[in-house]
Amino acid sequence: MNREQKRAMQKAGALDEQGEVSSTQPRAKPTPRPSNNQQAGIFERIRTFFSEVSAELKKVAWPNRQELSGYTSVVIVSLLFVGLLVFGIDYGCNKAIIFLFQS
Repeated sequence: MNREQKRAMQKAGALDEQGEVSSTQPRAKPTPRPSNNQQAGIFERIRTFFSEVSAELKKVAWPNRQELSGYTSVVIVSLLFVGLLVFGIDYGCNKAIIFLFQS
């Protein structure tokens, strides 16, 4: 458990003063899954899926325009560097093999 998780659990009251899991805090019961005859229809499951996806996307910390352009620049420069490196190795191996077989 990392520091952020411990702090969140302390705020929620799930940890005691020593940082141990509190035994007085009742554990959350998992939601029961519907049996085969109680399963929701396909459209209900699709709607539930997209509502959960929407809820998760609201939690994402999206970059602003300046951060996005910085990240894009780093990716493009890295790709150029790796591409030139692979090209150089390929070109060198190609010339070495041609040199070995011409002798």
